[in-house]
Amino acid sequence: MKIKPSTDYDSDLVWHKSSYSTNEGPECVEVAASPNTVHVRDSKNQQGPQLAFGQAEWSAFIPYATNGG
Repeated sequence: MKIKPSTDYDSDLVWHKSSYSTNEGPECVEVAASPNTVHVRDSKNQQGPQLAFGQAEWSAFIPYATNGG
């Protein structure tokens, strides 16, 4: 996993907001996929830091996120 400022990332990324995100709540996450990396950011702070996961790390995370571990 890498953490870098948003300005270091490709501006052509297409971001998708989580269906659990709302304008009122704290759960505000967006993801964007590139060929080798999945990027994650706070939708309320789009210019802030982002997380970048390799495909293997992202694939390992998804079952945990969908099933709670």
